[in-house]
Amino acid sequence: MGTWDIGHFDNDTAADFGGDLDDTAQGEREALLREVLLRAARAGEFLDDSEGAQAVAAAALVAAQCPGGAAVTTAYGPKEALPPLAAELRALAVEALDRVVAEESELAELWDETGEAAAWRQGIRSLRDVLEPVPPTADVPLFEA
Repeated sequence: MGTWDIGHFDNDTAADFGGDLDDTAQGEREALLREVLLRAARAGEFLDDSEGAQAVAAAALVAAQCPGGAAVTTAYGPKEALPPLAAELRALAVEALDRVVAEESELAELWDETGEAAAWRQGIRSLRDVLEPVPPTADVPLFEA
C-alpha cells in the first residue's frame, strides 16, 4: 500500500476511491459508500488493507456530514460534492471502523508496525466519535415535578 501520511485519504487506495466516487453518477454515490462500508463491516476472518483503507475514507465522508464532522478538504478526496447521505450510514460506518482496527485487519497490522500507529488509531477514534457521539449524562432531571 502506498501510504504517505496518517490522513484518511493519504494512501493510494483511498485516493483512488475518491476518484472512483467522482466517476460515479451522483445518484449512485451513496450506494458506493454503503457497498464499501458493508464489505469492511461484514468481512470474513481477515480484512485486507485495501478494503480497510476504502472503509476509512468512506467513513470520513459520512462523518463530514454529521454535526461536528470535519469537511474532507484534501486534494486526494472526491472533487465532486456528495449528496446528503442517509443517517443509517453512520452506524454502518462505525461497524466498518471497528472492523478496521480489529485484530484481524491487515491495515491495523500494517499501522502497528510503524511509529505512527497511535496517531492513526486516534484519527479513527475521532471519526468514530463523530459518527456515534456519546450521549450526555443526565445530571439534571429532564422534567420538573
